[in-house]
Amino acid sequence: DAAIHSKAWYAATCDRRTAEDALYRSNKDGSFLIRKSSGQDSRQPYTLVVFYNRRVYNIPIRFIESTRQYALGREKSGEERFDSVAEIVENHQHTSLVLIDSQNNTKDSTKLKHIVRVS
Repeated sequence: DAAIHSKAWYAATCDRRTAEDALYRSNKDGSFLIRKSSGQDSRQPYTLVVFYNRRVYNIPIRFIESTRQYALGREKSGEERFDSVAEIVENHQHTSLVLIDSQNNTKDSTKLKHIVRVS
């Protein structure tokens, strides 16, 4: 997805900790960025990092080889698929994104509102 590199929300070489620190500093619900996933896995090339309710969520972005599309989180039936990572961002700037906290088994939702840049 070459178009991703020119986007303000894309923090290319940023690791998980740097991304999380930047979002905690922003301290605004709906703050987000997209970084390269830590594991070098072509099926999960990126991670959407979102701040909400004083927590940071790392949501894997999967690449679906068969359709050349992207989807969020674990594979599920009826999932939304997108033709580009930018489409995921644009969609969730208008439509709430469900945030699942697997540790506390809670669900929240927020829109992607504030682009966070990693310095």
